[in-house]
Amino acid sequence: MKQYALIGNSLTHSFSKRYFTNKFEVEQIPDCQYDLFELETIEEFPNLLKANTDLAGLNVTIPYKESIIPFLDELSDAATEIGAVNTISMKNGILKGYNTDVLGFGDSLFTWLKEKPKGALILGTGGASKGIAYVLRKAGIPYLKVSRSLEKGNLTYSDLDGSILSEYSLIINTTPLGTFPNINTAPDIPYKLLTKRNCLYDLVYNPEKTVFLKSGITKNCQTKNGLEMLVAQAEYSWGIWNAI
Repeated sequence: MKQYALIGNSLTHSFSKRYFTNKFEVEQIPDCQYDLFELETIEEFPNLLKANTDLAGLNVTIPYKESIIPFLDELSDAATEIGAVNTISMKNGILKGYNTDVLGFGDSLFTWLKEKPKGALILGTGGASKGIAYVLRKAGIPYLKVSRSLEKGNLTYSDLDGSILSEYSLIINTTPLGTFPNINTAPDIPYKLLTKRNCLYDLVYNPEKTVFLKSGITKNCQTKNGLEMLVAQAEYSWGIWNAI
């Protein structure tokens, strides 16, 4: 039995287990299972490997996309540049980290946008934001990161005004704010200043329409959630695990 799994800290409402369990059934892929492993700390990772010798591949989610790196033997070029990993291949005793978030996000973003934006705001500065920034850099889209506290080179939410929202019209939420069950939370941007020229992309997919996206809809913004990105990154992960 080949075992695949997701590691993270709070996985109760994980997309990955439902997705891969359904995939194995619908596509009639035999002798495979997908599990969830909640780790209190990343230091538990080596013991997890020892206790699960059938593991053939892993996904990584919040809050371990960055802290997992010292436990790996190799990184893909993209994961090295980004500094975050969400997929681990396990072949011949070698653990190699990849970032399929960037592939899924890129696919999803550029089939959605009608035209290339002049600039983008990335809400949040965690591991997910690093992948988003990587995609924007490769596409030649200027961006600014926004955080709750003052950090070098970043804006705070209180810095946002109509001029910035106009110039950086694409706004991407990489924070977990709004995720079920805390569905009444949202990034603290000045929603009243949004216009129909703004495009709001939320990496959150549960619920389908977060407060962040609903607030954009009331201002006639284009909106998109993270479900399509999740499906794409999962399929890229599967491809990595099963590459010859």
